[in-house]
Amino acid sequence: MLSFEEAREKVITAVRVMRGSLATETLELSRACGRVLAQPLTADRDYPPFDRSIRDGFALRAEDAVPGATLRCIGEIKAGSGFDGVVGPGECAQIMTGAAVPSGADAVVMIEHVSIDGERVTLSRSASRGQSIVARGKEARAGQQLLAPGTRLGYAEMALAGQVGSAHVSVFKRPRAAILSTGDEVVDVSATPGPLQVRNGNSIALEALAALSGAEGAPLGNAPDEKKELRRHIERGLEADLLIISGGVSMGKYDLVEMVLSELGAEFVFDSVAIRPGRPAVFGTCRGKPVFGLPGNPVSTMVTFELFVAPAIDVLSGAEPRPLAIFRARLAHALHERSELTHFLPARVQNVRGEPEVSALPWQGSGDIVTVAESNAFLIVSPEKLDWDAGEMAAVLPRRGLL
Repeated sequence: MLSFEEAREKVITAVRVMRGSLATETLELSRACGRVLAQPLTADRDYPPFDRSIRDGFALRAEDAVPGATLRCIGEIKAGSGFDGVVGPGECAQIMTGAAVPSGADAVVMIEHVSIDGERVTLSRSASRGQSIVARGKEARAGQQLLAPGTRLGYAEMALAGQVGSAHVSVFKRPRAAILSTGDEVVDVSATPGPLQVRNGNSIALEALAALSGAEGAPLGNAPDEKKELRRHIERGLEADLLIISGGVSMGKYDLVEMVLSELGAEFVFDSVAIRPGRPAVFGTCRGKPVFGLPGNPVSTMVTFELFVAPAIDVLSGAEPRPLAIFRARLAHALHERSELTHFLPARVQNVRGEPEVSALPWQGSGDIVTVAESNAFLIVSPEKLDWDAGEMAAVLPRRGLL
């Protein structure tokens, strides 16, 4: 049986092979957060476009910056304002952060290191040439590529695009993820369930996870445990860029997803992974589309989406798959697991004395969505080490969007 790392890598490899060319669209920059660039972003001019002061202080000649020296201030330079004078020997000009360094000056002394008496400025420290100055073009040269196609636009990337005047950007279209739940026991969230029925929370969760991952969710509702109707729903789902099915992938008599997919020509890459919850997870391709069969219990659905579907969405978005955001935290309590699988346990991470501490939450198995809603992470317990003492450092996977 594959480890989750091996299964994840197989997903990424397979989706890269089938991705093909991706459609693009042009968006206003303000609407492009989280989207993936389809064209390179280049500098429209040198950055900075002038020698820029990075401190409030006095622009002067470095050779004049001797402790105890007194210079004559010949003017003031604000950010965005020019200065016609030239700083000569024994002179300085007061300058603000972000302002252009005047001709003749080659250093800036911080205002904290001088005393001022009218036009007389006395230095308490020396300065070297270029001190507190960013030279023109030091950050970027005109025409230089700043962001490559495939870059995801976060707030820093958007600020950079705005700085170079890209009011509109070309981005790859978001992949369309068809979302289908299965099971005779499942009813719509707006319905009143019977005594043996459950509402369709999985589709709600998957649509939210798809959006957080960069896809456009396309809910298909719920398919009953009947081959003809299930086939009809799956064929609709194959019109999207990828298909995500929850439920119907275990070994029960009415778990029909793999059977129907096989009849439609699917080729399976794996149909189980050495994890708990989520062991019966299925991944394959059908009609050139990635298809995921996720176990129907809600915690299993969420874990397997994060491990396997999210990187596929990254690839179909035109980006490299983001690594799992696993970090290490100190265990608040001892932990003992039995099954030799990789466990993903609902957990709560908090800051204790300046470092992260993680507590596994008591839960009732993969159907316990109440406990997951109380968590902000999953504690990862590998099969190589099932017994942990309080205070040991353990691996933690954040719940998407919460940490």
